[in-house]
Amino acid sequence: MTTASQIPMFSLFGETGAFPDVVHCEPIRDRAGRHAWVIAPHRHTDMAQVFVMDRGCAAVRIDGQDEALADGEFLFLPAKSVHGFTFAQGAEGLVLSFPLAILSGAAPADLARLLSRPLRHPAGGRIAELARQIHHAFRDTGPLRASLLVSLSQALLISVAEIAARRGQRVAPLPRRRMEAFERLIVQHMGDGWGAADYASALAITPGHLSRICRMATGQGATRHIETVLMTEARRLLAFTRLPVAEIGHRLGFDDPPYFSRRFRVATGETPSAYRLRFA
Repeated sequence: MTTASQIPMFSLFGETGAFPDVVHCEPIRDRAGRHAWVIAPHRHTDMAQVFVMDRGCAAVRIDGQDEALADGEFLFLPAKSVHGFTFAQGAEGLVLSFPLAILSGAAPADLARLLSRPLRHPAGGRIAELARQIHHAFRDTGPLRASLLVSLSQALLISVAEIAARRGQRVAPLPRRRMEAFERLIVQHMGDGWGAADYASALAITPGHLSRICRMATGQGATRHIETVLMTEARRLLAFTRLPVAEIGHRLGFDDPPYFSRRFRVATGETPSAYRLRFA
């Protein structure tokens, strides 16, 4: 049996380096073709993906469940889901990869909930067209390229969320419901300096039980996951707002600006100011 700690964590499938762009888009054949059309099971800690299949098919395994992606369908994969692919040789389509900052910047309160689970559905006109527009913008070099990619990506993700809302959500198992409740509490108490024990108390479970649930879902204990979520929000605020670095740290419960900068550097490998410059 494969344990969470044995599952590779990739930025893009097959890559462990830093995320290469504000949004990434490439044809399925560009990467899958180099791996004999088989992508081993892996997960992404801070990136969601949409696969749009134009021609061909793929057998997909998601969190231990088998799916089949067919002509004219798309597959949405949230961050942290474990997934692997066996593509039909010569499959044609697009892989779109979105940092979590893109999702959190899309504003609707229910977006995170609606995009918390994998979704496979016919692409239809809107999803397929938005995917093509993202691919075109990704290859462009215009001065507003990054802004256009963000806007198109948010439109696509909101469209996916609308489909999820129409289809309704199945009742999730208790551990997943508790994990979703944990995620909501982190968002509500980002600036309060809560630790794992505070969240466990709010959920009426022990800190050890919370860490077990969190490790099953994300491969991280509760304390590490809290910091991951905080640093993801820090990246979003640095990229999409002009708030001073000290104010961002304060909003996330760090009263000491140098300590916030040190924690950010440990988490990302660069200072908050250096990270912000990449989006200037």
